[in-house]
Amino acid sequence: MTKKQLVEIFNIKRVVFVLFFFQQFYVFAQDQKVADSLAEIYKKNTLSKVDKMELLRNLAFNETNNLQLSLQYAEELIALSKKEKNYLYLYRGYSQKGNKNNISGDFNKALDSYFKSIDAAIKANFVTGEGMSYTCIADVYSNLGNSKNAEQYYEKSIRILRKTTDSNSLALALLNAGDEYSKNLKFNLALNYFNEAGTIFKKEKYKIGIAYTLGNTGMVYAKQGKDDLAIKNITEAITMLEKLEDYYGISDYLSSMADIYFSRNDWNTALTYAKRSLEIAQKQGLKDQVRKSSLLLSELYQKLGNIPESYIYYKKYIVYRDSINNLETIEKTADLRTNFEVSKKQAEVDLMQIQKRNQRIITIASIISLVLVFFIALGLFRRYRFIQKTNIIIEAEKKRSDDLLLNILPEETALELKTNGKVAAKRFESVTVLFTDFEGFTLYAENLAPEKLVESIDYYFSKFDAIIEKYDLEKIKTSGDSYMCAGGLPFQTEDHAYKIVLAAKEILKFVNESLTENPNHQTRFKIRIGINTGPVVAGVVGTKKFAYDIWGDTVNIASRMETNSIPGKINISENTYKYINNAFDCEYRGEVAVKNKGMMKMYFVNELKTAKYG
Repeated sequence: MTKKQLVEIFNIKRVVFVLFFFQQFYVFAQDQKVADSLAEIYKKNTLSKVDKMELLRNLAFNETNNLQLSLQYAEELIALSKKEKNYLYLYRGYSQKGNKNNISGDFNKALDSYFKSIDAAIKANFVTGEGMSYTCIADVYSNLGNSKNAEQYYEKSIRILRKTTDSNSLALALLNAGDEYSKNLKFNLALNYFNEAGTIFKKEKYKIGIAYTLGNTGMVYAKQGKDDLAIKNITEAITMLEKLEDYYGISDYLSSMADIYFSRNDWNTALTYAKRSLEIAQKQGLKDQVRKSSLLLSELYQKLGNIPESYIYYKKYIVYRDSINNLETIEKTADLRTNFEVSKKQAEVDLMQIQKRNQRIITIASIISLVLVFFIALGLFRRYRFIQKTNIIIEAEKKRSDDLLLNILPEETALELKTNGKVAAKRFESVTVLFTDFEGFTLYAENLAPEKLVESIDYYFSKFDAIIEKYDLEKIKTSGDSYMCAGGLPFQTEDHAYKIVLAAKEILKFVNESLTENPNHQTRFKIRIGINTGPVVAGVVGTKKFAYDIWGDTVNIASRMETNSIPGKINISENTYKYINNAFDCEYRGEVAVKNKGMMKMYFVNELKTAKYG
């Protein structure tokens, strides 16, 4: 794919650079011919594992004619990477999915994919990928007009990329961040970042990066009123880009030159630059630049008193503006709004004829009417744009709310709560409950700083959460250093006791390994684990801060099993033993006195005898 086509897809320079630098292994631009060739290999379906993942990565990247097909390749890459537990390719899959959703304007899905690519990059120990994903997230927020978030994520990206040896990726983040600061009138910050980015590009001899840094620096100078410096930098950028045949940049910077001379009231010079910009944009099919240059030429001809020419270019501006917006509602009303806005320019032509006939009263009336209609239409249009942006925010907040609810409650329970506004208590005849507790935690808590205490607990509980999720169990709650989970709900299963014990053994293994593998000398604990099986009642308590909980004698006995266990052991009741004794080697402890329960039979779980439940 040519640079011209690449730029047309994204419409803004920063996204072009993302495609040049987005990953260390992407050093070439997209090419549909490559995608077509690789598609033949894909159809044969003879590759496996890493080779197939590499093929899917290239297909998702190079496919430009069919956005949905490109997304399909990215989704298949994500699924295969998860299956193979290859986090580097999982990162690449989510990155491609984010890029394609960004292109299509589905910013919520783009952000979701980019955040998932960060998690995968961290697991793959791919620091550059993590940093570049933050750059992409910042770009999306910039496009949405959320400057606060954009600046925060640019800074986070820069901090991470400074730790890597990938100078080009760092320079890209600096360039995009500088562009954002320039847009927000923070000129000193913008110039500092452009200067650093330019230094890196020069060292790496990356000419297109040098050119854009010069051009963007020039545009900052123009905003500061330093026209001579602006003209010098932008002219040098245009010269470099002409050699590199980067037509978007050339057209864009020619428009900037026209703006500078426009502000100096040098209409003829401004007109020359604007015409050059439009000529290149039309030749290369750069719709966004055709739009900008047409509007500029319309304004220039109006200043020169050539209203018919102004009208012609304004009409071209309207057509290209609507083709770029590409929003469903705008498409439905495009003709109506175009006719109105074009009629405004047509009215100016009519006005000249009216003035020649000295019909002053009719002229004034026409102007007043036009202004009133214009402001009404402008108000409606602004309201429409506001509603569009508000809907995006509402959708994002709704997704965030749903995700938070699912993080608190089981999916079935969350759906019932959203549908009915409440959750009915439900009885489960067979559920296995697990409790854990750290030995000596209270003593440590008295002498340890609160921050260190929370850090230690989070270290363990985060891993416990991952283990519980692995076995499709349900986390119920934590209380201090106690962790409670259950199997067999909210959906009844036959193997809940087996899965709970497997999870308990994995928790115990992790805790024991943490005692010896502790390079930072953090506070580490030994753990007691208790398990019981039986009926429970489950439901949601509270009306403001919802909590999913379970009750019943089964829960109390599970807690007693933990209390009567010893560090480094899994203590189970006779009820649980009946479910899992065929699968695990268990050590009978005899009858043990249990508070408020009398004597109860207990067992320590030793090794797994068979991988099959039963």
